[in-house]
Amino acid sequence: MKQIQFIYKDEEAFDEDLRKISQWRDSRVYSTILFHIFTGKRDEKMIDFLCSKIRSVLPRALFAGCSAFGSIMNGDFTDAEIVISCTFFEYATTRVEALQYALTPGNLKEVAESLIREVEDRSWVKGIEMLTTIRGISMTDLCDGLSEIREGVEIFGGGALCDDINGVETCVFSSTGGYMEHGVVFLLLGGEDMHLEVSFITGWKPLGSYLHVTSADGNILKELNHKPAYETYYKYLHIENNEDFFLNTLEFPFFYHYHGIDIMRAPVTSNPDGSLVMTSDMNSGVEARIAYGDPWTILDATQDEASRLLPFVPDCIFVFSCAGRRTFWGDNEAGKETLSYQEVAPTSGFYTSGEFLRTGKYLNQHNVTQVIAAMREGEPKLIEKRRIGTPHKGFRGRVSIINRMATFIKATTEELEELNGQLSRMALTDGLTGLYNRREIQRRIISGIEEDRDDDIYLIMLDLDHFKQVNDVYGHKTGDEVLIAAAGVLKNEYGLLNEGDVSGRWGGEEFMIMVRSSDESEVPALAEKIRETIASLDFEGPGHVTASLGVTKIRPGENADAAVIRVDKAMYEGKEQGRNRVVFK
Repeated sequence: MKQIQFIYKDEEAFDEDLRKISQWRDSRVYSTILFHIFTGKRDEKMIDFLCSKIRSVLPRALFAGCSAFGSIMNGDFTDAEIVISCTFFEYATTRVEALQYALTPGNLKEVAESLIREVEDRSWVKGIEMLTTIRGISMTDLCDGLSEIREGVEIFGGGALCDDINGVETCVFSSTGGYMEHGVVFLLLGGEDMHLEVSFITGWKPLGSYLHVTSADGNILKELNHKPAYETYYKYLHIENNEDFFLNTLEFPFFYHYHGIDIMRAPVTSNPDGSLVMTSDMNSGVEARIAYGDPWTILDATQDEASRLLPFVPDCIFVFSCAGRRTFWGDNEAGKETLSYQEVAPTSGFYTSGEFLRTGKYLNQHNVTQVIAAMREGEPKLIEKRRIGTPHKGFRGRVSIINRMATFIKATTEELEELNGQLSRMALTDGLTGLYNRREIQRRIISGIEEDRDDDIYLIMLDLDHFKQVNDVYGHKTGDEVLIAAAGVLKNEYGLLNEGDVSGRWGGEEFMIMVRSSDESEVPALAEKIRETIASLDFEGPGHVTASLGVTKIRPGENADAAVIRVDKAMYEGKEQGRNRVVFK
């Protein structure tokens, strides 16, 4: 596999480039010639001209391309309007085919089903490159459908964009279907000697507190934390709902866990009602965070990935990198994160409106991500192990400020989260014993009664016998030690029956335990074990301290107050019977 990359300058220079490629073809053995064409503008006339020129000089060649927000050539960013790469597949067993479909919001499942059939008819397929228009369509149905393609087939690619990052005029085209403003091109790659290695990297890190998706409808993200989703971007980043909304939010995507991997998703537009239009669905219940780019992490990730690819010994590497990564770095430094791949093999690609990669079974759509597809024909050649890239010593200007501000925000967020966690625990727990406080244990009893479950709910109320004497004779410090020790027994013993059983300090020397059981004999036995354990404790001064316990089962239709009154009476019956007893009432 060999690759030639060049920029379209004018018709005369293009003729010369094609003539050189033709000479190369005539001097080599090859199976397929494949052109990738990436253009900044949706210019149907120019695209048709380029395609017809290729057909006239190389009639058997395949070509595919799309509009793009800049290209990657020889591993570096270029803002040239048209960039072309020509790949020669040299092994006779290698096969490449192009398929193309019109794309509408209503035919995504149909397109996926058609491609599945095509792949089933071609056992040689090992990988599928995907170039697609995205704007105005949720790609969820297409991704879900293509996830059903047989296991082992890699799927990767990117979404079309144009030189105006806010523009909606995009296109795809190929030697099979020609020019389309709403469509998808699939390049089927495979054969006995074709080998693929695909992956993705981000380098973006989650920042701030979790945001809960409280309302969503398909790819319309309505609410975060019960407020219009747009408010998150305005409140924390002061991003306004104007023509630059997409540009500004690309650098700050949502970061969440999906299909077993960490994924990022950026909004496309904000609606007047404050909802956000996403390029793929986000379901209610998802917990997401805003993410930011960390330059050091990004470069470490790309250099690690390039080093990982080195033993694979690829013949060429294709990179599908989000437009947000270009805007993050700026045009002068955008190539920093892709030049490492050029040290491994000739690297080309484009800047996308979304990236696609199959991980395990699932085809996922990404944002602000870099998808890497390395290809090789035949067995790998022997190579010398080496480290790719050079240590980065720092950055100047905008990227340096971003890194330092992000570090500051991350540190302060962690401090606030820790403080909020402490305040939350304080609001729910008793400060001395660490058990739930009375308000929280009451709330949990009420909530437990309202649940529809097969097992029964029991309450155990515990009161330490003669505790006032402990305080009066030995002091409150000793009294606190007794309370803490009794709470420790409950922490170790109360959960013996079921996960979710809870205990709390009811007040003073009284404790309440709520347990679930389908066996009525289990709960008195548990209470007896707690009584015995407390009685076995030995304290300096008072020696042994005992406890009286009441047990009751909550009856059908009964409220929490009635059950608490009954368990309290059972406990006091134990005291009246001589203390250090368990009474089931």
